[in-house]
Amino acid sequence: MSHLTGKKVAILVEDGFEQVELTSPKEAMEAHGAQTYIISPKRGNVKGWEHTKWGQEFPVDVAIEEANANDYDALLLPGGVMNPDKLRTNKKAVQFVRSFFDQGKPVAAICHGPWMLVEAGVVNGRKVTSYPSIQTDLKNAGANWVDQEVVVDRGLVTSRKPDDLPAFNRKLVEEISEGQHERQRV
Repeated sequence: MSHLTGKKVAILVEDGFEQVELTSPKEAMEAHGAQTYIISPKRGNVKGWEHTKWGQEFPVDVAIEEANANDYDALLLPGGVMNPDKLRTNKKAVQFVRSFFDQGKPVAAICHGPWMLVEAGVVNGRKVTSYPSIQTDLKNAGANWVDQEVVVDRGLVTSRKPDDLPAFNRKLVEEISEGQHERQRV
């Protein structure tokens, strides 16, 4: 299957991302022909988190300072508690996320990843899910939070946790293959 051939997907992370929430969607997108790029405020490598301990290191393809949403067809925001908590204090990372919504491009966020959606100001009026501990943050930002395996709202794909990855990956691939969503724009 190669219905994502020619598509470029940005994966925005900092140290402490939940490793499987990067590797599983990355593998799914690449299996369908997409090119994936790890974007980070860090240069060199970023380190994953595996449940309760540090995981592997992954090479950063593009530093956030040089990243431009115009160069990508979609955005993936893995979770992990440390990862989005660090990213949401980085103005360039927040603007990078916002730019995908401004351009109507598919965005997928899992677990604690939707914290970046709150920071970017893009969830008001949107139906989303996330790790349960951040539901109040999403509701306070105007989101309609639901407890479901995967939620798709106008090009925005969200899921709760690693157990949801099979459904999340299917919807992520589907939304990227559909391309821009005019109604995604904030």
